[in-house]
Amino acid sequence: MNILVTGAAGYIGSICAEVLLSRGMKVIALDSLLEGHRAAVPPGVAFCQVDLGDRNQIESVFVQHNVDAVMHFAAEALVAKSVKEPSIFYATNVACGVNLLDAMTRHGVRKFIFSSTAATYGEPKTVPIPEDHPKAPINPYGKSKLIFEEILADYKAYTGLQYVSLRYFNAAGASRERGEHHRVETHLIPRVLDAAAGVLPHVDVFGTDYPTSDGTCVRDYIHILDIADSHVRALEEIDRVSGEAFNVGNSRGFSILEVIDAAERITGRKIPRKLGPRRPGDPAVLVASKEKLKRTLGWEASHSSLEEIIQSAWTWKQEHPRGYEDEVRVSV
Repeated sequence: MNILVTGAAGYIGSICAEVLLSRGMKVIALDSLLEGHRAAVPPGVAFCQVDLGDRNQIESVFVQHNVDAVMHFAAEALVAKSVKEPSIFYATNVACGVNLLDAMTRHGVRKFIFSSTAATYGEPKTVPIPEDHPKAPINPYGKSKLIFEEILADYKAYTGLQYVSLRYFNAAGASRERGEHHRVETHLIPRVLDAAAGVLPHVDVFGTDYPTSDGTCVRDYIHILDIADSHVRALEEIDRVSGEAFNVGNSRGFSILEVIDAAERITGRKIPRKLGPRRPGDPAVLVASKEKLKRTLGWEASHSSLEEIIQSAWTWKQEHPRGYEDEVRVSV
């Protein structure tokens, strides 16, 4: 099967491409390289440097390559940025996605796995969060992803599109070859490990007055290899579960301070923390119910203990202290 992976030079897309290759599939890797790293794209793929805002560029990919299915990871994903600059998120996460769907429609490609997010739920009314929880995103990032899920349902009726939306929670960890290297790093675990390595003087803890056990945000962390595996599983069963959305998580959350404490144990290093005010757009608790994916597809995470996640990320960081080397990361 020939799989088009968008955002294939990014953290999640590159590792999903790696896993697809390892399972004997052909990968057409698409990325603009505005945020991704060419060095993250696995060898053995057909790489296309394409901006999804340009319909002609997208068209050329479908003309040149026989595409059987699409896994769509390309997106703007920084919550704080979405609050300050929402237009970028609607242009990238909605309009560019429609460009992709229209190209698929023209070329008769019907299978689509969408990288969605827990941010579609907003502030949870029940924890763990089930897929039928009310959708009330509190930031433009979550809104843009929810809008695109709704567009997918329209395309299913309009074109016969088969799709699955995977709403994962906090992607983390690394494969042996690939890890997390954002040009501007805001994710907790890589920042914690930057502090452990001395790249950062401390970890900023945003908010200590949340209604949680220690006052800091609680999140459900899912290993990147489990995310990749869930995408493969969803594609295998897409004929049976088209139109469905699934959480990808563990039904277990950890606070920011618990993550820092675990990282101290694993790295053997003291990690300073600096307590500060909340960031806009951050819910107190985001923990997935994993039951629907387990019940419907017989799938659940197998690599996602907090210790395994942090250990894999720390191992990759020690072997790649400058990430992908093409540009030094900036932590803010």
